[in-house]
Formats: sequence, C-alpha cells, structure tokens
Amino acid sequence: MVVNPVAEEPPTASPSSGDGVAASGVWRRFGAVEALRGVDFTARYGEVTGLVGPNGAGKTTLLLVLATLLMPDAGTVRIAGHDPVTETRAARTRLGRVPDVFGVYDNLTAREYLNFAGAAYGLGSRAAARAEELLSLSRLRDYADRPVHVLSRGQKQRLGFVRSLVHEPRVLLLDEPAAGLDPYSRVELRDILRRLAAQGAAVVVSSHVLSDLEQLADRVVFVDRGVTVGERRIDDMARAPGPRMWRLRALNQSELVTALDLHNYPHADPTPGGVDVELVSDEAAAGLIAGLVHDGVHVVSCAPLTGSLEATYLELTGEQG
Repeated sequence: MVVNPVAEEPPTASPSSGDGVAASGVWRRFGAVEALRGVDFTARYGEVTGLVGPNGAGKTTLLLVLATLLMPDAGTVRIAGHDPVTETRAARTRLGRVPDVFGVYDNLTAREYLNFAGAAYGLGSRAAARAEELLSLSRLRDYADRPVHVLSRGQKQRLGFVRSLVHEPRVLLLDEPAAGLDPYSRVELRDILRRLAAQGAAVVVSSHVLSDLEQLADRVVFVDRGVTVGERRIDDMARAPGPRMWRLRALNQSELVTALDLHNYPHADPTPGGVDVELVSDEAAAGLIAGLVHDGVHVVSCAPLTGSLEATYLELTGEQG
C-alpha cells in the first residue's frame, strides 16, 4: 500500500482519486531561453501518466520543477495537494524521483545505501526492514553487502529506482527509467510501475521509448517547445480510426503477395521482415487476416508498423522527418 511515512504530517488527499500532480501555466526561463512557456500538466492517482516530446521540449525541466529542484517563474504546481515552493518539505516527503542520471555513494554497500535513504526520510527503526524489501524487489540481495561501485550500470539503475520507493511515495517521477536496463528488467520495471499505480500512486514517466509507454501508460501528455500540445488516453488512441501501415508475415511470402494482389490490397514490395499494407482500422486488419487464412495463407504475424502513440506523437509535434 502506498502510505505517507511522515507520521506528524496528516494526509491531505486520497491516494485513490484526484490529481497527485497538478501544474497550470508553468513558466521557467534560463536567461533568454524559455524552457517552459505555460505548461499545463496533471497526473492522477491510480494511473501511469506518460510525458512525451522531442529533445528540448522541456520535459526534464518540468520534472525538475515538479520535484522541487527548480522554482517556476510563473504558474502554480501542486504535489499531493502541496505547493512545492511554499511547502517544499511536505511535497518532498510525498514524492519519489528517478532522474535520467543519478549519483550513488560508491563506498557504501547496496544495503547501506538504502538504509541511509530510509534514515533520511525519517523511517527510523523501519529503515532496515524496508531496505531488505527493496533489495529483494530489485533482485540485488546477492549484492547487498558489496560496494555500489562494483555494480553494473543496470544494477545501479535498479538500485536507484528502488531508492526512490524507500518512503512509499504517493507521487513517483521517472525520467527515462529504462535507460541501461536489459529487456527482462524493463518488463519487470513496467510491472512494478503498474502495480504501484494499482495501489493508488500517481506515476509520471518521461521516455523516448514509445513502445514501452504504449504498454505502460494509461494516459499521455505531449509537450513541445515548452508548451502542452495535447493529451490522449492510450485506449482511445488504440481505437482511433485512420489509415496506418501494417506489416504482415507469412510462412510463404509469395503466397501472401499473391493473395493480397487477388483481393486488391495495395502493398509495398516484400522484404525479409514482411509485407507492408495500409489499413484503415483494426477491424480492417482482422478482416484481412481472416480472408488470408480462408485462402490458405499461413499468416504468422500482423502488427501496426507505427504504433498509435508514435503516430499521435508525430502528428502533434510535427516530427515528420
């Protein structure tokens, strides 16, 4: 369960409903550079919210503002109901942060590192037990008494991630959390984040790996040139009509091409990866597969060449190449 570890500060919001993060009209300048130009952003408890945009869009700056590490020049921000400018401590005790690049205390062991984080968050006698839970969660129990500097990059990434969970935050901010992780660890991270959201946390993930976000997020907010350019729910994007390229593969590519020609489906030239066909909807793809199977073509895969999230990203940010 996601709980507030600081007993002397009463909870101010239900962890199962409402906005864990609310930012409105946020501006942040660095000299003449306007990194944020009136960004609006919300992340609800019980959901994973993706933050998407091209390099230089302002995503990391926004996350630093939300994490209380940068003060906004204008606008309002609330973290678990608290203003991070005037109620910095209250906001910080309710949020966890995983930066894209983080430092660790190399001379501490993994267990000491987590114990130190627990003590810093005021866990007291609970710190040691919480460290053991997180060592198991990160699959680092066998490395618990080794100095952090001997860990691989992926192991350090896992350690940094669970360090952000030591105080069981209501709000979790992650900037490119899958960087440096192997495929198994990326799936594991996705499962953990989904579980945290199901327990009532508001989880915010900024990532360029759109295929991961498509499987992870409930909702995505798009930022470009320092402003919010749109937001979509993942399930709505998946159902949205419109032409997309689909890639089909069959045991016999020649039979597949012959069947597509027979039924007048325009397609690209076949490649070792498959044959690309433009289809207007999931229903059209299902109908095509049914027809091919009826014709005796042994189809082994059929998937959108561009995911719905990627297509929406390109549309909203104008990144057409």
